[in-house]
Amino acid sequence: MAAYPQADLDDLFRALADPSRRLLLDSLNAHNGQTLRELCSGRAMARQSVSKHLAVLEAANLVTTVRRGREKLHYLNPAPIGEIGDRWMNRYERARVGVLTDLKRVLEDATMDRPSFVYTTYIRTSAEQLWQALTDPVFTQRYWGATFETDWNPGSAMTWQMAGATIADAAQVVLESDPYRRLAYSWHSFTPELAESLKLTNETREHAAGEQRSKVSFDIEQLGEIVKLTVVHDGFEAGSIVASMVGRGWPRVLSGLKTLLETGETLPPNPEPAVAAELRLTREEDAVTRS
Repeated sequence: MAAYPQADLDDLFRALADPSRRLLLDSLNAHNGQTLRELCSGRAMARQSVSKHLAVLEAANLVTTVRRGREKLHYLNPAPIGEIGDRWMNRYERARVGVLTDLKRVLEDATMDRPSFVYTTYIRTSAEQLWQALTDPVFTQRYWGATFETDWNPGSAMTWQMAGATIADAAQVVLESDPYRRLAYSWHSFTPELAESLKLTNETREHAAGEQRSKVSFDIEQLGEIVKLTVVHDGFEAGSIVASMVGRGWPRVLSGLKTLLETGETLPPNPEPAVAAELRLTREEDAVTRS
């Protein structure tokens, strides 16, 4: 099964074909999480025209929105490009689709004045199966390479097993747990054991460990035979190293989740360098070894 029905693919490419809409994506790439007023600022387009273009981009799933009080914030959503790159384009030689690969990388590398990661994808599954895939270690290990030891009750501690390291910290807790609808928890600590497993530099570990703890939430909405999943990872400081790392990591994790639920298979091994190595946050000797 293709990642998107043909009608959705047509919407995606039509949305990208318009130069005004590409400018709006460029604006979100440079400054994610903008209001309509901010997106209209300094543009020759009328507010109504910007609204119409945003509606097209939302319909193509290239832009997703999150409400913060009275504000409606717009975020560039890398899901469609990421899924095409990871699943549909795997039929063809990668060298022949360099343009889409570059676009995917640009979408994932957005610099954010309000560091946060917002990702919306649609999965042909049930809310119950998606919940199990987000919480059951048998599933999370397959597409994420991480497992969580917790009872998934609000306030309960979480022990992470990831990258060969056990990450235990009393501040790693379940924040919200409404089965089949919403799940939220605080992000893991950057312990010396994790830093060693990931080959992070001492400077990177100290910087990441000193940042305020972020959080991730999963909103689940059943829409007939498919489920809309919106992931929001926020609570970062400006210039956050952790935000840079998760911004690169989430598209691969969530593409793997979608692939597993829809096909029962996992994505092929990632040919790209590990996120930390690509960002040059690993020790130099280890980066040389990986290259």
